[in-house]
Formats: sequence, C-alpha cells, structure tokens
Amino acid sequence: MEKKKNIGLGFYGYMLLIFQAAAFFTQIVFTNYPMNILADFYGGATLLPKIFTAGTLCAIVFQLIMSKNIGKIKSIKRLTTITGAIALIMGCVITFYPPAFGLAIPYLVCFFLESFFVVIYCTFACSILTGQWFPRRKGTIMGIATLVFPIGNGLLGTFAGQVFKNGAPDPKAGFLPFLIICIVGWLIGVIFVKDFPEQVGAYRDNDRSFTPEMAKQMMEEEIENRKTTVWGPKHTMVNRDFWFASVTCGLLLMFSVGMMTQSSYVLASYETINFGLVMALVMVFGIIGSYVLGVIDTAIGTKKAMIIAVVIMVISGVIGAVPQANCLVAAMLLLAVFMGASSNFTVSVAAQYWRREDFPSVFACLNPIANIFNAFAPTVVAMLIYSFFGYRLCFIVIAIAGVVGIILMLLFSKKHVKAVDDKYREAAGKPLDEELATRK
Repeated sequence: MEKKKNIGLGFYGYMLLIFQAAAFFTQIVFTNYPMNILADFYGGATLLPKIFTAGTLCAIVFQLIMSKNIGKIKSIKRLTTITGAIALIMGCVITFYPPAFGLAIPYLVCFFLESFFVVIYCTFACSILTGQWFPRRKGTIMGIATLVFPIGNGLLGTFAGQVFKNGAPDPKAGFLPFLIICIVGWLIGVIFVKDFPEQVGAYRDNDRSFTPEMAKQMMEEEIENRKTTVWGPKHTMVNRDFWFASVTCGLLLMFSVGMMTQSSYVLASYETINFGLVMALVMVFGIIGSYVLGVIDTAIGTKKAMIIAVVIMVISGVIGAVPQANCLVAAMLLLAVFMGASSNFTVSVAAQYWRREDFPSVFACLNPIANIFNAFAPTVVAMLIYSFFGYRLCFIVIAIAGVVGIILMLLFSKKHVKAVDDKYREAAGKPLDEELATRK
C-alpha cells in the first residue's frame, strides 16, 4: 500500500525548525539589539552599524568564495554547528561585558566577529539545511522559523526595560534569558539534525510516498549530482532572473532589518507614541505576515508571494512619508508584515526555481548578494533618519525600493530559468526533463 504525505513535519523536521529559528534568534539578539539599545555606550548610533556592515560584508565575501565548491562540502551540518558555536561564544561576551561610555575595543572586536559568524550560521549554513530537508515546503517552514524576527523585535521594549531598570545599563539582565534560548536551540540542532533527513530515517518534506530505500537512493544521487552542477557561480551570476530575485530579496531585507535596528529612534519622533505598545503590535503583525506570506509562498509560488511583499512595502513607504504619528505607526505595522517574510525568500526562490541538486550552489550566490543590502541596512537607514527630512525620507526611499522590487519580480521568468537550465544541461551531457516546468 502506498504511503501518504504527512502534513506535519515529523519529529526530526520539528527539531530542524527549532534549530533554524534559534539561529535567526541569535542574529536578532546579538546584532540588532546592541545596535538599537546599547549603541550610545560604544561610540554612538552610527559606529555599531558600521561594524555590523563590515562584519557582514566579510561574511558575504566568505560565502561567495565558498559558492564555487559548496556542492563538494561533505557536511553543511558541521559548518552550521561550528559557526553557531562561535556566534554563541561571542554572544556570551556581549551578555557579560560591562558597558561604559566611550570606545571599548574588546567589545567592538567581539561585535565584529559576531556580525561575521552569525550571518554564516543563520542565513547561510542553517538555511541550506532547511532547503535540503524541505525543498517543496520551504516557504511554510521558513515562514514559521522567521516568526522569531517579529517576536524578537516585539520583546524589544521589555528587553530595554530590563537593561536599564536600575538606571544603569546591565546587559546581563536583558541578554541572559535570550542567550539560554539560543544555546538550547543550537544544542537541539547538534543532537537531532543531520545534513539530510534520510540520514535519520526521515523524509524530504516529510513525504512518505517513497520507501526508505528509494529516499536513500535519491539522496545519494543528489549528493553526487551536486559535484557536477551546471549552476556554478559563473553561470548563476550571469543569469538575469537570478539578479531580479536577488536584488528584490535584498531590498526587502535592507529596509525591514534596517528599520528595526533604528526603531527606538524612529518612534521617538512623536512623544505620543508608546514605544512598548507599538513594538508589541509590530510583533503581532509580523507573526501574521511571516506565516501568511510563507503559506502563500508554498501554495501559489514564491514569485507571487514576493510581489505581494513588495506591494506591501510600497504601501508602507507611502503611508510613512506622511508627517503624522498615526501614519508612522501604521507604516511600521505594514513594514512588520513583510519583515519576517523578507528572510524567507532567499531560501524559497533558490529552492523553487532551481533543481534540488543546484539549490546549494545557487543559494550560495543569492544569499550573499541579498545580504549585501542587509549589510548596509543599519548604516543607510541611520543616515536617512538623521537627514534633514528625518524618518520621512527613509519611508520615501522604502516606497521607491518597493516599486523597483515589483518591476524586477514581474520581469522574473521561471520559463527563462528552465530554458537556460536546458541549455546548460545539454552542453554538460545531462538528461533533459520537465522538472522545472512544474514549479509554481
């Protein structure tokens, strides 16, 4: 009797979900929070964003170097574990380092290393694992995992209150509970997650329509085919659709992440705005947006989900440009809707429109390109906010960026991706099929 697809994730699938969510949470806690709350103690509001940019750019260079041989790496899980461990060690330093006004060189060096390793950990290595485990349901999985972005940012008010509850900064009071959560999530991944679900007796997408023998054979064939993928960096980087998707992902990341790192400064523009309440609403709207856009991604396709996200981006920008407190709050809530989903799409678009065997190499190029925008996000947003026009200029730029994203995704063509794939496979002597023609 044929086995049926299980609508759940399976035990090990849920363990991977926790692993990915904890990795994202590590990034929020130890990069976004310090820039938003503690920047005044380490050189001012612009220095930490610049260090974050430098660390992220170094991580991007590392990913691009790795992209050429990503298919030959024996264990992405090992890379995830090691980079996660280093990121958590840096997180311990951030948690227990006593803040003081002025330049604290050890702290700044630690923050640079954190910015480097946490990007490799959560947005690169762990995300490849997610794509390998859930190639067809990646939108839903990432939609759930990225709920930690709005949840984390929603807790920002409470975090700030804990840090400054006695009048003097005490990072341990606010960071320690989050550090423990991040460590537990990492340990769960170390213990239960492998490179492929078949290695623990599970199934891709938790699809049990295959026998264990068939699933294992498919895994072995995929591992072998990755070594000869036709979508290496050279072919990937000259593909127009790759750039349409990469830039759009980058724009979504840039302004969602960038605005959250400066949310306390933005919302302080009006005394009538209750920062804690607004951030709680940001959490609620972010949870809804991340999950719903993830479900839409899985149901009707990544391209359509991305278009919806950039349309929301335009609306947020237009409303936020109006100099009025209620408009600012509404714009921040709309921004929250696409905030969590912005991190979904780098995995989704690479897995949706390229083959399983090509996913790691395409993602290894797409993710760093998108994260170039993310690297400059805090710095660019800070510059816009502190300009003559204040936060309004930032929202005007957000609206423009959204329009650019709409145009790029309308130009994106899965048919063109398949046509190019056919050409490369034919030249490499690989068989042609209709695998990519069925993608939504």
